[in-house]
Amino acid sequence: MRNATNMDQGTGRGTRSTMGLRLREYARLMRLDRPIGIWLLLWPVLWALWVSADGHPDERLFVIFVIGTFVMRSAGCVMNDFADREFDPHVRRTADRPLAKQSVSTAEALGLFAVLALVALALVIPLNRPTQVLALIGGVLAVTYPFLKRFFSLPQAYLGAAFGWSVPMAFAAQSGSVPPIAWVMFLSVVCWTTAYDTMYAMVDRDDDLVIGIRSSAILFGRADRLIIGALQAGALCALALVGLMAALGRWYWAGLAVAGALAIRQQVLIRARDPAQCFRAFLNNNLFGLVVFAGILLHYLFAG
Repeated sequence: MRNATNMDQGTGRGTRSTMGLRLREYARLMRLDRPIGIWLLLWPVLWALWVSADGHPDERLFVIFVIGTFVMRSAGCVMNDFADREFDPHVRRTADRPLAKQSVSTAEALGLFAVLALVALALVIPLNRPTQVLALIGGVLAVTYPFLKRFFSLPQAYLGAAFGWSVPMAFAAQSGSVPPIAWVMFLSVVCWTTAYDTMYAMVDRDDDLVIGIRSSAILFGRADRLIIGALQAGALCALALVGLMAALGRWYWAGLAVAGALAIRQQVLIRARDPAQCFRAFLNNNLFGLVVFAGILLHYLFAG
């Protein structure tokens, strides 16, 4: 009898252990162990929510957009790994991903994506019609991006559009329309994202050349640093125009000045095109997004 009980307990522990392993692999597939992507996607959302509401965003919208950022980034990672499942095993940085090492099946990945998509849909339902229409376009951008690397040489710019699409969505959710300032901010996000994702692509450039993946790092070649600098300048100029259009004060401009210094720091990091340093430069963009938001937040805190 004791043996039977021990076997039942052992089976129960084994089942829980197996379930725990599955959940950990699903979490890795959603890239929850690497939250940098969530932050890079969240900062423009926060910029737009605060500017569109003159510093007082609707609490319900704040919760919806923050959760939506988390869900859409997770869904995008799942679809990205599904699209790259034949390529990732041949790239040093991605060879350990769940689909690449087959610790998660393609059916499981698609099922997880479906669940995340349903959650995203549920979040959109309470929003107004203009935001729902924009959300549909944003969903298409997010789902199609991973497949562009087969034939489009500038997928980083497309990712910029996907990441920046939350900006017009936030303005539409707050006011029911998308004013010109929203598109200026959207342009700044496209430039910024293209710049930092090119730094990211510089990490894998040698592997991508071998397996035939397209990227801006490959397209730009030896002009990569110059073009990244131009994109960073474009992002900062667009954000400066946002500041003028929204009549933001000295706290915002101080934040923008720090962001400019961080952009220069990133140029220093990528100067030798060393993969590890390029990755550090990519990660540094989390601070870029943070200081811009800090400037916005402090402006409304002290101006109000």
